[in-house]
Amino acid sequence: MLTPEQRAIVKSTVPLLESGGEALTTHFYKILLAEHPEVRPFFNQANQASGDQPRALANGVLMYARHIDKLEQLGGLVTQIIQKHVSLQIQPEHYPVVGACLLRAIREVLGAEIATDTVIAAWGAAYGQLADILIGAEEKIYADTAAAPGGWRGARAFRVARKEVESSEITSFYLQPQDGGALAEFVPGQYIGLRLMVNGQEIRRNYSLSAAPNGVDYRISVKREAGGLASNHLHDQVQVGDVLELFPPAGEFVLAAGERPVVLISGGVGITPTLAMLDAALQGTRPVHFIHCARNRHVHAFRHAIEARLAKHPQLQRFYAYDEHSGSEDAPHAVGHLEPQQLAQWLPASRDVDAYFLGPKPFMRQVKKQLRALGVPEAQTRYEFFGPAASLD
Repeated sequence: MLTPEQRAIVKSTVPLLESGGEALTTHFYKILLAEHPEVRPFFNQANQASGDQPRALANGVLMYARHIDKLEQLGGLVTQIIQKHVSLQIQPEHYPVVGACLLRAIREVLGAEIATDTVIAAWGAAYGQLADILIGAEEKIYADTAAAPGGWRGARAFRVARKEVESSEITSFYLQPQDGGALAEFVPGQYIGLRLMVNGQEIRRNYSLSAAPNGVDYRISVKREAGGLASNHLHDQVQVGDVLELFPPAGEFVLAAGERPVVLISGGVGITPTLAMLDAALQGTRPVHFIHCARNRHVHAFRHAIEARLAKHPQLQRFYAYDEHSGSEDAPHAVGHLEPQQLAQWLPASRDVDAYFLGPKPFMRQVKKQLRALGVPEAQTRYEFFGPAASLD
């Protein structure tokens, strides 16, 4: 339990975290990944190389220190972390390893004169408090998921029943339980964790479920990333009949019930969870505005599937914007980046909507800013990150 003195010490480190948090977390990951190979499968090396992972952790540590007195003000950050941990099956024994490396990084980066024994003790207590919160919440989800119809805990074997090319970059995998047992339900917008062995190396990744629940299979739609270890393995090596290990569905970027019009905005492979959300929304009578942005028609996945839905559901409107386009075949509704005036035309006249958006971070940052400027209440907008959690502000 944190003492008042320890809380005060943690809060006093906020200026240091604001100026040097990323250097601290970069050093932390260097220690952790070099000395503890057992945790390497949980981390995407591309996110390490780009700096996304250290930046995201630095933001999380800073927010935690700022709100150490009132953790409820962290809002969805803790929930998002918990869901990501569950999808990758983080276990209680991983927390002491991470804690020890974090305290060591604080001492080595800040120096013994600043990171005194008292400061280290305060941060140790603060980390212990956070670890207890996360472990407890994650255990509840693990237990509830295992007890649910068709649910399970840990890895479960799934057979690749079908593999379909959706665009020049995206391929879908239809996955069925190898044991022939029941399939756990999920909420449209959620993702699954996948454990792969690539060249003798274990890696774990999250992939959005790109089709609504059907009780038969899960579908993930994977973009081939340049140099992507997991995505290239899935595209090139995994074939129909192969067996993959899946962790149960998780995630809190999901379609909420309500009566307001639904706006789904995606960029690139961000279309994958919005497809499942679209099918769920079309089961009711709410107006749905589906907006997708792609580089060109060749990388635009699922266009024909959306057009098929359009013919059956009069409440659906769809709009496409391509960065580039020539010719008349599969023409988009706009060419160029999504601009505020274009988005304004594609939104419902009333800005009282539920808006969901997902895509590359620069795209999401732009969409968030535009929705705010167009009068969409921020409390009615939701977004998700492909990789490590961070801020769009």
